[in-house]
Amino acid sequence: MKFLDHLEEWLIASLMGAATLIIFVAVVHRYLSGLPIPWLQDQLIRINASWAQELCIYMFVWMAKFGAAYGVRTGIHVGVDVVINRLSPRWRDKFIVFGLLAGAAFTGIVGALGASFVWEIGHTDQTSADMEVPMWLVYLAVPAGSWLMCFRFLQVMVTFVRTGSLPKHDHAHVEGLDEELGARA
Repeated sequence: MKFLDHLEEWLIASLMGAATLIIFVAVVHRYLSGLPIPWLQDQLIRINASWAQELCIYMFVWMAKFGAAYGVRTGIHVGVDVVINRLSPRWRDKFIVFGLLAGAAFTGIVGALGASFVWEIGHTDQTSADMEVPMWLVYLAVPAGSWLMCFRFLQVMVTFVRTGSLPKHDHAHVEGLDEELGARA
């Protein structure tokens, strides 16, 4: 499991970092291309960066799908549990398990529908506009990310049934930072 956790984190961080770098380079390229320096414009006109925006969009889609699974695993997804927390522990636990199973069912269905779509589009010659990569590769993010999220919902549910605890994102470091900044002001 640790390998999958690290792979997930590495993939998300790599996609975010690479997309940020690509966007930065494309913006600098666009800015420098507009400067009235003939030799610079001659050099930059040879560099085609029209694919950068499309690539970054696809990278952020992949990052978001895997980031959602990460959010389930670490407990950073927003949850509305005001009513659930007011229930008796017996009913609370049942509703939590139901909610986790519903999340797993939903993401599993989305993954299956996404896989069907990827299979169908894989039999076409459809490619992306700028990069001309097969569109099935772009849409593969939907089943891959959804099935990983389904797995994470089931993983959290099994851990909850065994231990009675859910993953919680620790906000203590943020609160400590707020206090430190408030003391400085």
